[in-house]
Amino acid sequence: MSRQPAEKTNSASQAAPLPEGPLTLRSWLRHLGNTDRLAAIDEPVALEHTLAAVAKRLDGERAVLFRRPGGHAVPVVSGFMSRRAWIAEAMGVPEAGLLERMRSAAAQPLPVSEVAQGEAACQQVIHLDKVDLHKLLPIPTHSEHDNGPYITAGLAIARNPRTGVQNVSIHRIQVHAADRMAILLLPRHLDAFYRAAEECGEALPIAIVIGVDPLTMLASQAITPIDYDELEIAGALHGAPLEVIKCRTSDVRVPANAEIVIEGRLLPGEREMEGPFGEFPKYYSSAEPREVIQVDAVTHRHRPIYHTIVPAEMEHLLLGAIPREATLLAHLQRSHPGVQDVHLSVGGVCRYHLYVKLDKKREGEAKNVILSAFGAHYDIKQVVVVDTDVDVHDPAEVEWAVATRFQADQDLVVIAGAQGSVLDPSTTVAANLAGIDNPEPHLQGICAKMGLDATRPVKYAAHVFTRVRIPGESTIDLQALVSVDPSQWEAYLGEGA
Repeated sequence: MSRQPAEKTNSASQAAPLPEGPLTLRSWLRHLGNTDRLAAIDEPVALEHTLAAVAKRLDGERAVLFRRPGGHAVPVVSGFMSRRAWIAEAMGVPEAGLLERMRSAAAQPLPVSEVAQGEAACQQVIHLDKVDLHKLLPIPTHSEHDNGPYITAGLAIARNPRTGVQNVSIHRIQVHAADRMAILLLPRHLDAFYRAAEECGEALPIAIVIGVDPLTMLASQAITPIDYDELEIAGALHGAPLEVIKCRTSDVRVPANAEIVIEGRLLPGEREMEGPFGEFPKYYSSAEPREVIQVDAVTHRHRPIYHTIVPAEMEHLLLGAIPREATLLAHLQRSHPGVQDVHLSVGGVCRYHLYVKLDKKREGEAKNVILSAFGAHYDIKQVVVVDTDVDVHDPAEVEWAVATRFQADQDLVVIAGAQGSVLDPSTTVAANLAGIDNPEPHLQGICAKMGLDATRPVKYAAHVFTRVRIPGESTIDLQALVSVDPSQWEAYLGEGA
């Protein structure tokens, strides 16, 4: 992954501590504002394309608050999780401690704390009759060929109809009517809940929660077994049980400090066209019949703030990368204790390409690590294993290792016909080449996976694989040696002219 541009050092960001008390979206935005990392847009920027264009231009530099998006009374925020360092800051750990903190929270979740009706900020205003999402919420249309406005930062919360345990996830949701939405369900836990309800001819109650703090957003993406409530991981990240409230129209529990909650039901047996939509691989997914949410109610804070994620930009990519990296690292270390670090590269859209740092002790070990990584998550398409002297967060370092330590006839692993991401457009091409047009769901996402062992031999002669270094290069004090006074070098350049 390419490193993000170095953040500018300023006294405000160094001096301002995190706000006291529970971290909420508002307290986090206030903190970003106090450290010159929040831009406010007062002009009524258009919800169709322009808002997303502005947010994309500021992505990774500043979060942006649109005060009057499209002339709407509800402001829109985007980009408040668009740097790894910011997410670590919200956790209260150094950037190098991100994965360990995430892994620890997933391993030691805290049960939620339910507050009484009437005490939750997210239910200060309640709309139960004739809900019109287009009038209530400023929902942007992001990319050029998107088929209308989409909710992109909504936590989808539902309960397993068989066990009652909740699941939290994020899905793209197209709002194509005042009170109906189409949602993309991939083969994960929410899809399993819906299929179980649909088999019984029942609707599945669901809540779409918009506007939560960065830690709760991050927890929603944790890779866990089914029947594992991600809101409990959010509590562990906060260091205290997350406060929740029961929805007004169902038994679903939602974060009490959220900005907006859309309550509804996933309807059995109903499908409506959804898409195209610009997804995280930076391509459009096609229009297909999708599951339908019937909206029953909307609750929100007084003067709520709407959060949107610009698809395929850093907030979107990092939100998926960090929880996956934490899970992948734990998975690999169980069988391969020499694994020291992992990284999902930005070039691989923080999903498909994995770099692994390995303290290799035996030949062949890197290939086993590659196979373990493929089994850890079906999205992973390419794995590069490197030695401990290579920084997996620097793509130039990884490429250098491949260029100098990899031979394709000995170090390449290829697995054909494996399950991959259905959002990877190259899998559709592969299906077409096999003579399959418009493949059924069970045939979608079939791909080849590639592993590269870019590690040096455990033993090698002399200095053949010794990395060139200059003693003192990393510790020398350049500031004390280098003169910035033009008169110092002008005197030398002028001599002999």
